[in-house]
Amino acid sequence: MSHQTGISASQDLKDFFGTCKDGNFRVLKIAIKNEELVLDASQSPHGSFEEDYDKLMLPLLEDKQPCYILLRLDSKNNMGYEWIFISWSPDHSPVRQKMLYAATRATLKKEFGGGQIKEEVFGTEKGDVSFKGYKKHLVSQEAPAPLTHAEEELRAIKENEVQKLNLSVDVENETINLDHYDTKVNLKSLPSKVPEDHPRYHVFVFKHTHEGDYTESFVFVYSMPGYKCSIKERMLYSSCKNPLLSLIEQNLEMEIARKIEIDDAKELSEENIYDEVHPKKNAVRQAFAKPKGPAGRGPKRMTRNKEGGED
Repeated sequence: MSHQTGISASQDLKDFFGTCKDGNFRVLKIAIKNEELVLDASQSPHGSFEEDYDKLMLPLLEDKQPCYILLRLDSKNNMGYEWIFISWSPDHSPVRQKMLYAATRATLKKEFGGGQIKEEVFGTEKGDVSFKGYKKHLVSQEAPAPLTHAEEELRAIKENEVQKLNLSVDVENETINLDHYDTKVNLKSLPSKVPEDHPRYHVFVFKHTHEGDYTESFVFVYSMPGYKCSIKERMLYSSCKNPLLSLIEQNLEMEIARKIEIDDAKELSEENIYDEVHPKKNAVRQAFAKPKGPAGRGPKRMTRNKEGGED
């Protein structure tokens, strides 16, 4: 899931990461500027971790601007000092900024080194990420949180009790809801479960034989029917996809074999899904088509890739 936005760390930030983990820094603020991850601020330790937490970290948070915060603990593991990774995404920040930071989070973790990140905290208000909020986070991590109805159904599909789920986003309340589930759906009927005028998330068990062995693979499908739905709906589904996948893969420990995006239910044929789950070696595979743009947008502009060529 890393590099989904095409944004990576600047060379200066990479160099800084190579020298900042020896204990000389307590807190780092990372921002996205000019389509790069850059160091926006840093603070040296003044006291203990508990003493420095609110004093050094909270002043770095802006009311309408997301950012990432890396806060160093006083404890160590076999790789060095341990850190807390804080994703700050205030409620009143622009939706595009929220989406951008949510989609780039995995990239930053990879650049910094996930082995040194002990805890991850997400917050939309300062109380969520303050020292008090952090302590609440630790307590909630120790006790299993009650499952929502949608999470219970996701747990059920993991245990092979449910063959296929359909999850929708409530646009008005901005929540993810279970829209439909089926215990006996087969691949031939799967396209009929995909709405033609609204986006949806789908999770299903792909039961098949591969190289002579019976296999069951979890497949995640994000269906976006072109521009038949509203801009707000498209943006919400796009921004909610990564948090939902994190819930499925991390909290529920479900290994998703393949994540697929489609704009036409006809693409969910058994042959296409098989090729997605088991790509042919040494063969050029055409990915599922992206949703087409609205009419009248004019010719597609060429963009330059990182090697300097034109796409």
